[in-house]
Amino acid sequence: MARSYDDAVSRVRRPLLAVPVAALLLGGCAGGGDHDIALGQVGRADVNEIVEAPATVVARASASVTSPANGTIARLAVKEGQQVKAGQLLLEIDSPQAQEQLAQAEQAHDAAMSSADVSVPPADLSQTQEATDRAATAAFAQARRAAEQVPDKATRDALLAQVGQSQAAYAAARANANDAIRRFNAGLGSISAALGSLSAAQRAQTEAALLLAQGTVDALSIRSPISGTVSFGSASGAGSNSLSGLLGSLPGGSQAEASQLLEESGQAQAGGSGEAPPARNAPAEGMPVSAGETLLTIIDVSDLSLAAEVDETDILLVKPGITADVEFDAVPGASYPAEVQSVDLGPTTSSRGGVSYVVHLSLGTGSTPDGEPAPEPRPGMSAVADLLVRTAHNAVSVPSSAVVRDGSVDTVWLAANGRAERREVKLGAQGEDVVQVLEGLEIGDQVVVRGADRVSAGQSLP
Repeated sequence: MARSYDDAVSRVRRPLLAVPVAALLLGGCAGGGDHDIALGQVGRADVNEIVEAPATVVARASASVTSPANGTIARLAVKEGQQVKAGQLLLEIDSPQAQEQLAQAEQAHDAAMSSADVSVPPADLSQTQEATDRAATAAFAQARRAAEQVPDKATRDALLAQVGQSQAAYAAARANANDAIRRFNAGLGSISAALGSLSAAQRAQTEAALLLAQGTVDALSIRSPISGTVSFGSASGAGSNSLSGLLGSLPGGSQAEASQLLEESGQAQAGGSGEAPPARNAPAEGMPVSAGETLLTIIDVSDLSLAAEVDETDILLVKPGITADVEFDAVPGASYPAEVQSVDLGPTTSSRGGVSYVVHLSLGTGSTPDGEPAPEPRPGMSAVADLLVRTAHNAVSVPSSAVVRDGSVDTVWLAANGRAERREVKLGAQGEDVVQVLEGLEIGDQVVVRGADRVSAGQSLP
């Protein structure tokens, strides 16, 4: 079903027109039952297409400082809002548990380093083998002499053959014994190597544990990871909203309503108990802390920027260098200049449930309606960025109300000889009140500019 073009381009909101829209409405209203139908003449205008995107102020950097171990705060060296440099001492933690773990690690490492490598000496049977060989040689020689003394040749030959067989059997047994000894000693070498590797692994393990324990103790003196401003509140420097912090920045008439919304939200999150979630206490000397607990945040606000959320239907129009006008709810009426620096390639799920892309913009100094410098926004504040994605100067244009989209086709109702004729058009830049026509119309053509969705082909027009 055809619908008004105002619905199709709801993403844009404030075109900057060099020619007032009224200059395009040169026709009159139809009579009789067509009082809501009006004609206008195709003219020229500057058309600015604006993509509106929700945005959030982002600090240059933000770092949360956590406790390295269980203990208590022995010294707090900074105050809320203090400017600090990277490496500056923030606080010191007293942790008997960490000190005890370090002492145990030192003892274990000393014991591992002082233990000697275990080795098994190889078997050495050379002296026994030599004595056995001498005894066997003498026995075989004696047996051979005795056999040679036998007068009967057949008996003598048989005895000498037996001596030779016995000597051969001894030589084979001797070779097997030597081979067994070699294999045994080789096995002992593998065992010694394995025991040596185990000792080395134990020493490496105790050394790693010692370094870890020493690092934990060294980290008890906590220093700032970046330069910035100390905040004892929750971290919001990377762009997350801090609602309670923003409440005081709202206009007086809106604070009560915002407070009520926050209270209702807190009740819902607490399961209807009506109790707000407990706030984290500001760090103080003597306060107990747990390992991994966030103690404070360092926020670098030296260079604020914006992270805007642009819908997938508009993202292809957004490129680096595009300018934008930014408004903050916390600073009513003020305007801040911005410029697109980069566009994320990866998509995210937008707050409206669709696919969107994050656009990063530099943020300039704002001004109030009377020309005075506007307050500097804070990280996490919400804003609306109007990105000027396309501009058409002195373009053939019609009011956006003249365009009717039917499926994927844009059309207008052309007044031809007093009757309505559907005309397909190709659009360029699309403002809120006026759109650029690239093809389909010429200067001076009469088109329906009001009530276009109620016109039919051939209908009589004024």
